[in-house]
Parts: sequence; C-alpha cells; structure tokens
Amino acid sequence: MSFKILGIGEALWDLLPTGPQVGGAPANFACHARALGARAGVVTRVGRDDYGRGIVDFFRKMGIAHDAVQTDDQAPTGTVTVTLSGQGIPHFTIHENVAWDCLEVTREALAAVRAADAISFGTLAQRSEAGRVSVQRLLSAAPATTLRVFDVNLRQRYFSHEVIAQSLQLANVLKLNDGELEVFSALFKLSGSVACRLETLAQRYGLQVVALTRGPAGSLLYQAGQWSDCAGLPIQIVDTVGAGDAFTAALVMGLLQRMELDQINSLADEVARYVCTRAGATPPLPKEFSERFAAHDAALKL
Repeated sequence: MSFKILGIGEALWDLLPTGPQVGGAPANFACHARALGARAGVVTRVGRDDYGRGIVDFFRKMGIAHDAVQTDDQAPTGTVTVTLSGQGIPHFTIHENVAWDCLEVTREALAAVRAADAISFGTLAQRSEAGRVSVQRLLSAAPATTLRVFDVNLRQRYFSHEVIAQSLQLANVLKLNDGELEVFSALFKLSGSVACRLETLAQRYGLQVVALTRGPAGSLLYQAGQWSDCAGLPIQIVDTVGAGDAFTAALVMGLLQRMELDQINSLADEVARYVCTRAGATPPLPKEFSERFAAHDAALKL
C-alpha cells in the first residue's frame, strides 16, 4: 500500500556554504517519505520569484505533490542562512516576513489534509499569527485516523509555551530531540528521568507515540507502555542537516505499516545516520531502505 504523507509549513532555500538547497522541515520530511516509498506532498507558500519557481520545480523533479503549494504576490520565498560547525552541526539564521508566514487555508490544502494518512508539522511555520491559525485549522480538518506528527523543530526565538501546548493538543505523535526535551521540561515543569518525562507528555496529551532523538546516542521510542532504545553507532558526519526529518519520515512509514517498535526505531535511526554522512538535507537514499519497507508491506498481505 502506498501511503499518502503530507508536510505542512515552511518550504525554503537553505543558503549553505556549498550553495543554496531546498529545505524546510516539512519539505525535507516529504522528500524522505517519497524516497521511502510513500506518495508525498507539501502544503506551503512561496513567493512569485525565481526561488519560488525553483521550489516547485524541485518538488516536481522529486515526485512530490505540489498542487497545494500557494504563491504569494508580495512576500518573497523563504531563505535561511546556514553555517556549519566543525562537527557538521548546522546553525540557522531564519529570515522573516516571507511567503510561508502567510500560509492560507485553501481548497487544495484542505483536500490534501483530508486525504493524508500522516501529516508532519512543527513550530516554525506557526511563528506568525496567520501561519499559526492556518496550520492549526488544517490539522483540525484531518481525519481522526490520520497520524498527526508534531516534529517540534525549535528554532531561534520562534516558539512559545502557547504554540507548543496547542500543537501537542492537535498531535497524536510527538518527535523531539534531547535539546528540545530540556526546553519542554522547563516550559511544562517536567521532572524525573528522561523516560519519566516522555511518558508524562504522552499521558498528559494523549499521544500514541513519543520519539526522542539523541544524536550520537541514538533514539528512544515510547508507545502504549512499551519502550525501544536504539543505541547510536559511530559514523563520519558530513553534516546533520535534514537527519531529524529523515528519522521522522522513517518513523511514520514504520508506524503506518505497524512494524514492531524496535524495528521502527532501528530503521529510522539507520536512515538518519545515512543522511548525516552526506551533504545537504535530502541526499538520494539507497533503494535498500524503500525496499525494506516494501518487503514488510508485502509480507503483511500474505
């Protein structure tokens, strides 16, 4: 079965030291989901400029549905200046007053949401009031059976307790990294072990799954009282841009295919590690990954 997977929010150009590349967590997520075998699309807004046309051309080339990509006649396409530390860790300067800050609830966006098996969204596209209202209205229109993945993606000052709490209430899956967990712990007065804090979030907000990525230390998944702890493996990092989005895409594919929790965790961690060994957010993924998901889907039908 080919699942319909949707990213809602920012699509932009990462202005990397090596040159501009299409980025934004929802766009990266959709590209990785497509590479893993899903039918993927993006709800976003771009400017009526060369960068905007470039994003649509990129989606077309990657096989990403772009009928819900909106065009703004005034605001420019979003850009982010990216610098990399010696360990390949990205540092972002996200420019303001851009097209995706003006995201609207259109007929095409609603149709994409209502047809989706899974949707990923974050906080960044909710930094403006217009963006926040549109993202939350779209999520509210999703079917009850849709996986609604809050992939936190905290950036600079573009988040608040209110937006995070509203997003948690709209989500049924949460994915965050260890740094973001510390921010959550302060904002929501969470205490105790990492596992205790994750379980508290799951129970407080009725989350089906909570995923914590820990960089070199691997990843931790929680689902209905069960845990999966995947240890990290040493790799040669080129950069970590897009690795978290790749993890989320593989996590979603595994959940939709009802894989065992350990299997999901191991495969998602493997996909994320691979992305870290290549430059840019959406390097081509080996066919082995999509073949493993396809093989599991075929086995379910026997």
